[in-house]
Parts: sequence; C-alpha cells; structure tokens
Amino acid sequence: MLSSHLRLGTRASPLARWQADWVAGELRRRGVEVELVLISTQGDVKTGPLGQIGGQGLFTKEIQRALLDGQIDLAVHSLKDLPTEVVEGLSLAAVPERESIHDVFVFGNGAGSLGELPQNARIGTGSLRRRAQLLHVRPDLQMLEIRGNVETRLRKLDEGEYDALVLAQAGLHRLGLDQRIASVIPLSIMLPAVGQGALGIETRAEDTATRQLLAPLSHEPTHQSVIAERSLLATLRGGCLAPVGAWARVESGSLLLSGVVLSGDGRQRVAASSSAIPREATNLGRHVAEDLIRQGADSLIAASRTTG
Repeated sequence: MLSSHLRLGTRASPLARWQADWVAGELRRRGVEVELVLISTQGDVKTGPLGQIGGQGLFTKEIQRALLDGQIDLAVHSLKDLPTEVVEGLSLAAVPERESIHDVFVFGNGAGSLGELPQNARIGTGSLRRRAQLLHVRPDLQMLEIRGNVETRLRKLDEGEYDALVLAQAGLHRLGLDQRIASVIPLSIMLPAVGQGALGIETRAEDTATRQLLAPLSHEPTHQSVIAERSLLATLRGGCLAPVGAWARVESGSLLLSGVVLSGDGRQRVAASSSAIPREATNLGRHVAEDLIRQGADSLIAASRTTG
C-alpha cells in the first residue's frame, strides 16, 4: 500500500472543512497520512456583493498561491468557485463523484415551492445566475443580496430578513441540513452553476507522486462532465459570477451538455444543448458555448457586468 504525508490546504468554513475532511478520510483509508492546513481567503474576510469585491478567485487564489509556494501539497475546492483560467504550474488532479447538482429553496414562512411564494417575496441569494433564472419565471420576486456561510444565511432567514433562500442541495446535504430543504427547484427552471456539487482536487502539475495517490478518488464521468461545463464557461468568458447555467452528464455512453445564459434581470434567455463522446468534453463545451454566442449570449454577459 502506498504511504506518504500530504499537507492539504482548505478554507476554514464548515462546508470547506467537510470537503477537506472527506478527501483526507479517503486518502487515510488508503494509507496516506494527511495534515490539514487552514488558509484564509479574500472571500472569507471581505464583505459586500461578490461582484463588487473581486469576483473570480475570491475563495481560491490564496490556496493556489500556497500550493505553488510549496506550503501545501494539494487543495480541495468547490469546483463552482474555481476559475476556469489555467494557473501555470497547477493541475486538476482528481474530481470525485458528484453530489446533487440541484438548487433548492429554504423557506421561512411555511411555503413549499416557487408557486407558493407570495407576490414580491424577498429571496436571499448572492448569485446572479440564480437571481436571473428565478426572475425569468417570477419577475415579481425581490432579489436581495446575502453573504456568509450556510449557517449564517439560515440564521438571517430565521430572523425574518428574507422569505426564502436559494442554496445548493449538495452543501446542505454535506452539512447534515437536509431537513431545511423545502423543495428542489426543477432543472427546467434553474440549471446549476458550472461544477456545482463537484469537488476539485488540485496539485502542482509536476507532482506526479501526489497525483498518483489521488487517482483512485477521481470519478471519470464526473470529471468529463465538469470539463465540458468549464470549457463552455471559458469559451463564453463568463467567469464564476455570470448568469450562466450548465449541466453535463454521461448517459448511455454519451456526454450531454445543456447551457443557458440570461440577462441580469431575467427577461432575456438563450439556451443550447448538444452531445458527444466523453473524451470530446472540451470540444463539446466549446461547441455549445459557440451556439449560445450566436444567439447573443456574449452581449447578455457583458450587460450583466454593468448592471449586476
């Protein structure tokens, strides 16, 4: 059995710690000694709407810098937070099997679904993607900014600041908070963020020993799916905070990809989908993105940067 000592870098939030502990546990079961190294990121210390405090890389840059500097040997990211731009010297070594891709409602007023929300209900979300997709079907809703970890958001909901929150089902499940889920938002209404529900384990590109230790943790269908989604986002030049939804999955040996781009107010929406063999994941993402661009996606994304 392989044995080694690895330093794993992670943020200190409860969800980030859960993710890091899960990866560490999987490695320890395989005889690898793992030490957790807690790293504070800009996203942990800055306040205000994400788009106004730096946007992409807020939750990853410091961790990636520690990896490049040799302070840690691997990092665990929520893939939806990891920018698509390649960082020279780093590599996405493993992508474990994906959790749920869905967004869910958490209500504070006893409602159970989108249709049960009262007119002008106050919805807490920091995501332009979520906001735009909900406004597309319910333009009456009041979309209010919210920041903080999951527990902080739930506390604000319980204190009456919002009528409902939109959160990722995967995060609530990982934190043991499934009982707070009121309803799962159908994919016909809301496509997930690129990489939602998936973890990415990053290493230095030349560290073949660590990459070999991580290889058993990777799930090929999930890995190919997120490659397609990230290729779509990179081609759109949308960034993590753009009103872009994407969902790739392997079904009957084919890789299917659906993508959507909206205006910040939800009034305009373009969608595209296609399929390919899994090893063509990068090209599939590019193809679907080019279809969206032909429909005007680039102008919608550009406008969202000035109005979102």
